[in-house]
Amino acid sequence: MMKKTIAQPPENLTGIKETEIPHSAVGFKAVLSALTHIKDEVGIMKGIGLLAKLNQKDGFDCPGCAWPDPDEKRAFLAEYCENGAKAVAEEATKNRVSPVFFSVHSIDELGKLSDYELGKKGRVTNPMYLREGATHYEEISWNDAFNLIGKTLKGLRSPDEAVFYTSGRTSNEAAYLYQLFVRQYGTNNLPDCSNMCHESSGSALGETLGIGKGSVTLDDFKHADLVIVMGQNPGTNHPRMLTALGETKQHGGKIISVNPLPEVGLKNFIDPQNPLKWLGSGMDLSDLFLQVQINGDVALLKAILLLLLEKEKANPGTVFDQEFIAKQTLGYEALIADLEKYKLAELIAQTGLTQKEVIEAAEMVADNKKIIVCWAMGLTQHKNGVDNIREVVNLLLLKGSIGKQGAGTCPVRGHSNVQGDRTMGIYEKPSEQFLDALDAHFDFKSPREHGHDVIDAIQAMHEKKAKFFLGMGGNFISATPDTEITAEALRNCDLTVHISTKINRSHLIHGKEALILPCLGRTEKDLQSSGEQFVSVENSMGVVSKSVGHLDPLSEFLKSETAIVAGIATATLSNSKVNWEAMAGNYDLIRDAIEATIPGFDDFNERVRIPGGFYLPNNARENDFSVTYTGKANFTINEPSDIVLEKEQYLMMTIRTHDQYNTTIYGLDDRYRGILNERRVVFMNQQDVSEAGLEKGDLVDLVSHFEGQERLAEKFMVIPYSIPRKCTATYFPETNVLVPLHSKARISNTPTSKTVIITIHKRE
Repeated sequence: MMKKTIAQPPENLTGIKETEIPHSAVGFKAVLSALTHIKDEVGIMKGIGLLAKLNQKDGFDCPGCAWPDPDEKRAFLAEYCENGAKAVAEEATKNRVSPVFFSVHSIDELGKLSDYELGKKGRVTNPMYLREGATHYEEISWNDAFNLIGKTLKGLRSPDEAVFYTSGRTSNEAAYLYQLFVRQYGTNNLPDCSNMCHESSGSALGETLGIGKGSVTLDDFKHADLVIVMGQNPGTNHPRMLTALGETKQHGGKIISVNPLPEVGLKNFIDPQNPLKWLGSGMDLSDLFLQVQINGDVALLKAILLLLLEKEKANPGTVFDQEFIAKQTLGYEALIADLEKYKLAELIAQTGLTQKEVIEAAEMVADNKKIIVCWAMGLTQHKNGVDNIREVVNLLLLKGSIGKQGAGTCPVRGHSNVQGDRTMGIYEKPSEQFLDALDAHFDFKSPREHGHDVIDAIQAMHEKKAKFFLGMGGNFISATPDTEITAEALRNCDLTVHISTKINRSHLIHGKEALILPCLGRTEKDLQSSGEQFVSVENSMGVVSKSVGHLDPLSEFLKSETAIVAGIATATLSNSKVNWEAMAGNYDLIRDAIEATIPGFDDFNERVRIPGGFYLPNNARENDFSVTYTGKANFTINEPSDIVLEKEQYLMMTIRTHDQYNTTIYGLDDRYRGILNERRVVFMNQQDVSEAGLEKGDLVDLVSHFEGQERLAEKFMVIPYSIPRKCTATYFPETNVLVPLHSKARISNTPTSKTVIITIHKRE
C-alpha cells in the first residue's frame, strides 16, 4: 500500500529566538521588512515598480486583505501594508515550480517540507497531473486536463457528488462564471472560505439588519466618537486599518480594544506613509484595553448593556436613542426583559475583567453617540459566534449608531475579494431571487436544494458521498479544521483539482487522481482573444473597483481563472446555451451578465472604469431595514459562553504570526509578539505554567477534547505570555488538527477555532 503523505505541517522545531516586544507597529521596520521580501523574491528595481502600482487607481488590487483604499487621493508611498508587499513578492517571485521540479521531487518528499518551505519553492508554471498510484506529478496539456475533469463530472451519479470550493482572492468575473458553471452543472455545492471566517457575521447581520455586510465607509472613521475593536489584531492582519484608527484619534475620537492578547498595533503605531514620523514615538491608539477571556465577549457586552440600562432608567432618553428604537427597531422590550435576568457580577466574572474596567467601558459607550464596532475571527469562530455579532448589533441599535455618519458595523474581511465572491453568488444557500434571475437570463433551471458548506463538504467526502473536489485558489487542507479527517475526505475523492498560483500542501493531499491548474496572478497581464482584460473586486466596505496586472505572465502555459472555468464548462456541459469561449475572451460580457442578474450593478462596465470604482447599495447604511423578515432592525436574545473547563483543561484559540497571511507563511517570525524563527509554540499565562509544573521552553503535546474524542498535536514549546488564566494561543495551521470538525457555531456552521478545549502534557 502506498504511504500516505503527511497532512499536517511537519513537527520540526526550527530554533526559537526571542526578542523584546516592540513599542510600536508599522513604521520604518515594516517598510524595511517589506523591501527585504521584495528584494529577495523579485529584485529591488522590479519590485519597487510593482509596489508603485499596488492599490493605485490605475494598478492592481492587493492579493492580501480586503481593507478598502481611500476614495479620493491615494498615497504615493505605501498605499499598502507590509504583508501586502509580502503577498506581491510571493506572487511575482523569480522562483519556479516546473515539470522538471515535479519529476525530481516525489509527493512524499514534498510532504516532509513545512508550509513555509513549500511556499518558497515558487510559482507553478504548467498544468500537472498525478495518475492513480503514481508518486510524482507529470505535465499534462490543458485540453487533456479539461477533458479529464469533464469525464469525471459527467460520470458521477449526481451533480451533488461534486464539491466546488472557492477562496477569497478570486475576481468578481471568475467567481460569477464559476458559480454559473456549477449551477448549470446542477448543484449548489459552493463552499467558500467565508464559511470558516465571517459566516457568523453574515448570519447575524442578515437577520438583524438585512444585509450580511458592514455598514460603514472608510470616511466614517474620521467622524466616529468611539471605535470598539473586538477580537482582531489589525497590526498584523490589516495594518492599513491603523491609519483609519489614527484618523479617529486625530479627530478627537476614542478607541476601546477588546482581545485576549495585547496587540502592539492597537497600542501604538507609526505611520509608514510619512517618513518624517518614522523615527518618532508613534501615535497611541487604545484609550482602554480590555483583556477579555477567550469567548467572554457576550458576557462583556451584556454587562455593558446592563450598566447602560441602569443609566437609562435613571435619566430616560439620555443614554439610549429612544426615537431611533421606536421608529426603526423591533424586540426592544424582550431584550430589556432578558438583560434584567442577568446579574452584573456573574457576567463580569465570565469576562476575566475587573468591575472597574467594565464600568469604564460602559461610561465611554454612554457618553458617545457615534460608535463603530469592528471585529474579526475573535468573535466569529465560537459556538456562540452568531450571538457575539448579534450582541454587537444590540449595542449599536440601542445607541442609534447605525445608518449615520461615523457609526455602524465593521466586520473586517480577510481575503481581498471574499466579499465580492459572495456578492457574485458563491454561496451554498442562494436566494430564490438570484436563481430566478440566472434562469431568466441564461435560459436554464438552477438547482434549488441548498448545497454543502465547508463543514458539510468535508463530511460528505469523508463519507464517500462526494467524489470530486475542485478548489479555486486557497489551500484547503491547511485552512480547514480537523486536519486528519479533512485529509481522509480528500483522499476518498476520485479526482481532486486545484486552481493555484503556487504549490501548497493541498496539492499533496489528493484523491485517486489529481490536477494542479496554474493561473495568472493579480500582478500579471491578462491577454484574451479580444485584447488585454481587467477584473474587478469588492472590498470590505462594498466598493467595487477594477484591478489590472502590469507584469508579463511568468509562463506561457498560465491561464486566467475565467479561461480555466470556461474550459472546464465546455468540457463538461453538453446542452449549455452560454457562449463560454466568448465570455472568457471578453470580460465585458461577464460584467453585462452580472449587471443583468445582480442588483446594484447598473451600468457596470461604465462605472467600473471610473477610477476608484463605485459603492454598492447598502440598506443598513441608508437606515432602510424593510428587507429584514420583520421590516425593522431586530434586537435579539443572545447567550454567553456555556463552556465549563475541568481542572486541567484550557481554552485554546488559533492565531496568525506576523509573517503569515491566512495559510500563506511568508517567514518564521512573529515580530510583534517577540517570537522569531519558530511556529510550534503555545502561549500560556505564567501562573498556569507554574501550576502545571511547567517551565518556559518545555516541550509539550496538546490534546483537544470534544464529545469524548481526543485529537493530538505534538511537540510545542511553552511560552509564558500576557494572556488570561486558563487561556492559550497557538498558530494555525499547525493546530488545526485539534479543531473538531463538528464543533461549530450555531446557525453559521463556522468551525470553533477560537474555543478548543485542550489539555497540555509535558514530553518525556
